Amino acid sequence: MFFFLKILFAAIVIAFASWLSGKKPELSGFLIALPLASLMALIFSYLEHKNPETSITFAKSILVGVPVSYLFFLPFFFAKSLGMNFWLIYSIGIGLLIVGFFAHKYIVSLF
Repeated sequence: MFFFLKILFAAIVIAFASWLSGKKPELSGFLIALPLASLMALIFSYLEHKNPETSITFAKSILVGVPVSYLFFLPFFFAKSLGMNFWLIYSIGIGLLIVGFFAHKYIVSLF
């Protein structure tokens, strides 16, 4: 039951941001940029597992993962100047995320 409550809460947050993006895209972008998913996932994880050490490791992984995940957005900054279409930009961003995953895995292993 707790699992479905988590899904419902997260879905409402995402659906709200998606809806808001049509009316106020700057505000929606700011809200999504906040660590809402991290805040929700950390509290859900702790409530479910009651293990502070796991939650701390989870938070450290998030700390490293957030800047690495920005790699996805890099191609969007160069799209206009290079004349790229959306799907090419998106695909390159996904490719950079894959590279970022391995960088994240390496960095987290150092801690």
